[in-house]
Amino acid sequence: MADQREWTAAAPAIGGWPAPAAAHLALNNLGGFDWDLDRARLHLDPVALRVLDLEPGEFHGDPELLLPRLPPEEADSIEQAISEAVKDGQASWSVYFRLTRQDGHRGWIHARGRIVRDSAGRACRVIGIVSDATDEIPHAADAMRRDESHAEENNLVVEVTASLAEAVTVRDVTAALTSHRRLDRLGIASLFLGMVEGGRVRVVTDAKASSWVPELEYTRLVDGFPMSEVVRTEKPRFITSPEEFARRYPKLWPHIEPLDASAAAYLPLIAQGKPIGALGLLYRHKHSFAPQERNLLIALSGSIAQSLQRAILFDQEHDIAQGLQTAMLPRSIPRIPGAQIAVRYRSARLARDIGGDWYDVVAMPGGRVAVIIGDVQGHDTHAAAVMGQLRIALRAYASEGHPPATVMARGSRFLCELDTDRFATALYAQIDPQTGRTCLVRAGHIDPLVRHPDGSCNRLPTTGGLPLGLSAQFGQLDYPVTQAELEPGETLLMFTDGLVERPGTDLDDGLRRLTKALSDGPQGVQQLADHLSSVMGAPGTDDDMALLLFRRDADAAPQTARRFHQHIGPGDPQALAAARTMIRDAVKSWGLAERVDDAELAADELITNALVHTDGGAVLTLRMMSEPSRRLRIEVHDLASNWPRRREPGDAEVSGRGLLLVDQLADAWGVEPHGAGKSVWCEFRESAAAGPPAGS
Repeated sequence: MADQREWTAAAPAIGGWPAPAAAHLALNNLGGFDWDLDRARLHLDPVALRVLDLEPGEFHGDPELLLPRLPPEEADSIEQAISEAVKDGQASWSVYFRLTRQDGHRGWIHARGRIVRDSAGRACRVIGIVSDATDEIPHAADAMRRDESHAEENNLVVEVTASLAEAVTVRDVTAALTSHRRLDRLGIASLFLGMVEGGRVRVVTDAKASSWVPELEYTRLVDGFPMSEVVRTEKPRFITSPEEFARRYPKLWPHIEPLDASAAAYLPLIAQGKPIGALGLLYRHKHSFAPQERNLLIALSGSIAQSLQRAILFDQEHDIAQGLQTAMLPRSIPRIPGAQIAVRYRSARLARDIGGDWYDVVAMPGGRVAVIIGDVQGHDTHAAAVMGQLRIALRAYASEGHPPATVMARGSRFLCELDTDRFATALYAQIDPQTGRTCLVRAGHIDPLVRHPDGSCNRLPTTGGLPLGLSAQFGQLDYPVTQAELEPGETLLMFTDGLVERPGTDLDDGLRRLTKALSDGPQGVQQLADHLSSVMGAPGTDDDMALLLFRRDADAAPQTARRFHQHIGPGDPQALAAARTMIRDAVKSWGLAERVDDAELAADELITNALVHTDGGAVLTLRMMSEPSRRLRIEVHDLASNWPRRREPGDAEVSGRGLLLVDQLADAWGVEPHGAGKSVWCEFRESAAAGPPAGS
């Protein structure tokens, strides 16, 4: 304290060695007192008088004389402390209290002593010492505050380090750093985390949205910004005043000034001897960084750098793996007239844990559509590569028009011939959106679900075979086909097991949750897909997942009267004549009277080719297509494997003109596989001048 010299006692005569007890007390400005509790008398020695700022003739032993110089709360505190010590049978007593000196200033006094009791155990005296504690209290308080601050900082470092240990992605790292509760505990106004990318520092997070500066998201390493500087020099920078900030970084200061920052710390993030980023901390009401605090922040930056490097590598690996997986999936889904389709895919939690889940939608001849979903065994890039090859093979088989069972059998044989140890589960559905007729084939996969227009849901039992690859290995390629009909407005859900399976839980529980989510979901197909992905596809799982929703339009009407079949045997002129009559009647009734002659002649040529160039009969199919435009489709199926080809016949030849004639008459024609044989088809579009169909 300022007038300490006035309170210092004169050195007593010490005499010999060792010094007497009185010298010990006097030299250390410790005064003695003897308080007689029975007589309410207090004796103070000369040093005690000086400590209490009393003159020798001013105090006559009455404790009450000291009360006017004590704040009321201090007198009560002393009395309460003595009463508790006496009542509890304590042997000692100690108290700090404030005392107003003669000059009006207040100081702190520390009194402590031993409680003397009589033979009955009753307290009768307190003998002790008093000392001036005015200097002790601030020092003790400062030390206590420093200890508490250091303990708080150490606890915060431990807490942040623990959070960083659990961080997997860069997003996790930033979340561990930008907790507002943690920032407030350190008095941090804003936190910036930057990453080095191609000779620039990119700010990837800012703990306070009000301090985000879009034009400073990217800064070059050579620019005069603190993050660029600490990355360039690999040394931390501590700023302790606004004036210093404005002087050192004039370009940045206009953006920092509104934040009311009084100090800042910029730390390089160095991992394996290479700077990978920088951390910026802005403080309010702070004007210095103690050595211990600087060391603490530098140590914290080391932990952040290690976690950030690990997260960067994880994100890079995950992006590569997910990019491979995404490249194997279809880039777009074709628009199917009369249907709405939504697909979703979510990769696994771990970087390399992409998998073999896939989906596909294939537009087929005649307005039909094939929807496929499957899962190749394993969770690695090899599974993704196998998936891509298998998906393309199944797509090719479906595009050629093969029946569902044939598509799956050929896919199984293809996977077996890849010389891989992987197998795959798959679910294949061939759907005619106009009629709702659905053919399903299941290869070791989970049954699909159906949601009805009223929101109710049920499982669609589908007869199954062995997974693809295994069925070919064991010679069991006969896949059963399940026939179903999708009513207008009904939605078919196909999915992989990653959507419903969780470690330690039962599959049936997952299916029940999925059924409820499907029933409670929104009406729109895309919104429903998002809902299922959100409710069922929670991130953090160890398996990827895929789902496909197919909804038949609610306004779809049965087309039973717009499809005809006729078998024509070899050498059966009556069947051929009946086919011509059926063609004329059907085409007229469908409102294409102006194309009757062309359709009849083209069909006659296709039938004749089938009967002449094959050993068996033919099946004639007529159908009226309404999407994307009204058109008549004529198909002639036979069991021969040889495909017809158009050629230019010579003048003397009598054959070879059939396909030329079909090419001239029809708007389109082609050949596609059909079961064990083929199908030759042609189409006639409705002309703009045609009237409405008969009976409409």
